[in-house]
Amino acid sequence: MNNMNQMMKQVKKMQEQMLKAQEELETKQVEGTAGGGVVTAVVNGHKKLVSIAIKPEAVDPDDVEMLQDLVLTAVNDAIAKADELANKDMGKFTGGMKIPGLF
Repeated sequence: MNNMNQMMKQVKKMQEQMLKAQEELETKQVEGTAGGGVVTAVVNGHKKLVSIAIKPEAVDPDDVEMLQDLVLTAVNDAIAKADELANKDMGKFTGGMKIPGLF
């Protein structure tokens, strides 16, 4: 019975640590870029777009599609980096297993 109580305490502690790690992901940010840095997207660890910066040289009124592609590429790059960040931070609890709905 003592072993069961000890195990339950360890599980509870791990759950608390996982919750804290998930909360911390919201404050962590990663940056994605495109076009050699003319478009920069910043995403937090929860994959929410925080900011986007577009340098004036990226804006060509005759080629709006190029700017759209750069923005899309920068945002997707940032989201991929946010995924890596979440996998790294949460992977220490899951042993690298992908647990649906966890993050």
